[in-house]
Amino acid sequence: MTPTPPTSPMTPHATPVAPSPTSAPPLLTNPTDPRFWHQPPAAQHAAFAALRRLEAPARLTDPATGRDVYALVRHAHVVEASRTPRVFVSAPGVTTPEPARWVRALFGDSMVNLDDPEHARLRRTVSRAFSPRVLADAERDIDTVCARTVDAMIAERPADFVTAVASRVPFEVICTMMGIPDRYRPEILARVNHASENIGVARSRLRVPGKGLRALARMRWMIGRLARERRRHPTGDLVSALVHADLDGQALTARQLGAFFSLLMVAGVETTRNALAHGLTLLTDHPRQRALLAADFERHAEGAVNEIVRHATPIIQFRRTVATEYAIGGRLLRPGDKVVLFFASANRDETVFPDPHTFDITRAPNPHLGYGGGGPHYCLGAHLAKREMTALLRELLTRTPDIRATAPPVLAPSTFDHRVRSLPFTFSPPAAPPPGR
Repeated sequence: MTPTPPTSPMTPHATPVAPSPTSAPPLLTNPTDPRFWHQPPAAQHAAFAALRRLEAPARLTDPATGRDVYALVRHAHVVEASRTPRVFVSAPGVTTPEPARWVRALFGDSMVNLDDPEHARLRRTVSRAFSPRVLADAERDIDTVCARTVDAMIAERPADFVTAVASRVPFEVICTMMGIPDRYRPEILARVNHASENIGVARSRLRVPGKGLRALARMRWMIGRLARERRRHPTGDLVSALVHADLDGQALTARQLGAFFSLLMVAGVETTRNALAHGLTLLTDHPRQRALLAADFERHAEGAVNEIVRHATPIIQFRRTVATEYAIGGRLLRPGDKVVLFFASANRDETVFPDPHTFDITRAPNPHLGYGGGGPHYCLGAHLAKREMTALLRELLTRTPDIRATAPPVLAPSTFDHRVRSLPFTFSPPAAPPPGR
């Protein structure tokens, strides 16, 4: 659907710049429409560029709800909304559709759907559980998991990078950090995949209702059982820390722990998995950038990770509800209005990123919003995610320097995340195992 020009009395009408006429199908310009994400990436970027050229945030109609929403597509506007949580609130939900009341009552609220003071209290409790010892252990675990993953990759010669490598690393790191026993992990991974496979994807009439919720319920039951064990017999892992009181006497209830674990599994695993898969594609498609990274990995690793995350933008958008009258970018918003923070557009904003569609691991500065726009909901696991990507890229480029994608990634046309379902790849095994391995 074509965006409605701004009608606020604060600004004159504006019309998006029309794309050049071609023989191709008409350009869909409403990124809340699932059909938008079936278009080639170039068409998506052109539509976002047109929206960014508007004088004020465009009003769109969300076909899933029939409601009007306002699209925040400029970098500055996404940052402003992210850092003004008293106006742009997360409750009752940041995804579409918003979680039903009975679902929230049964499973509890995820931290991403909470506002202060509840959000601040929960985040403080979780942050304190990430003690220096827990973080140091996690850092060591990342290196170990990456080495084991590449060992298995070399030995098994799998065909799909996503399932064999990109998914395995963040999943194993989080499970080890949380203290999830090995016997639970295969079922938890299956439940995560069931719970997340249709997020942001247009649903088929034939889809079994409640399949994702049943998977989520089973996963919550398993983590609740583990929490009871850790209360009786703490083992020094993150679950043990979360279920015992911190300095303020705060500890997570079983339901809060279940909600936090689900967030870690779906957000932590999915986002890093997708970033890694997109990363291999980008390094395959840009051999000069790949050669630059391989020639001096320690110098360019941080820039490469940031540029992969900017380019891929694993989370496309989050939503907010306007709590009080507020003007942003010349658009007057009123209480109850819905806005969409399009990170996928903000990360290609020409006013912030010169030549934004170019993949450049030396880009500096690189203030991408791949982990959020700042404020209280900035990604709690951003550091660990970057560390996982760095460690795996180092392992891959050192031991299998010719690793590459052999075809474009198979994407899920999701309105929520830049999800990679599969990615065929190949590599030549090393001539001999590294010393000491």
